[in-house]
Amino acid sequence: MRLQSHIFVSGFLRAQQAKGGFGAIARKGSPEAGAVFIVHNRLDGSFCLYGPAPLSFFDDAQDFSRMFEIVLQDAQESEIANYLEKQMGFDPDCWVIEIERRCERLEVPLIEHGTS
Repeated sequence: MRLQSHIFVSGFLRAQQAKGGFGAIARKGSPEAGAVFIVHNRLDGSFCLYGPAPLSFFDDAQDFSRMFEIVLQDAQESEIANYLEKQMGFDPDCWVIEIERRCERLEVPLIEHGTS
């Protein structure tokens, strides 16, 4: 069974805060199954956006783990906002969480492109 979105978000925020980051929910989605987008403010003027991995990257239909992909890297805040605005029009149940932390990448389970 896949972890519900609100539980994943809560645990992820706590983990980031334990590592010295600051996190907040920018948009609340469906508690049970909303897609989760993570905005990473690196505090150096650059941002990274992580989004849910496409289902085509899952080998097993029974694999319900949450996997992410980097949607935008080294982006401006306006680019992220534009992307998320379009995504919310498509999926009004999605979550957006923002993390402020000085690091290159957040510890999220990432898919590897080119290996499906």
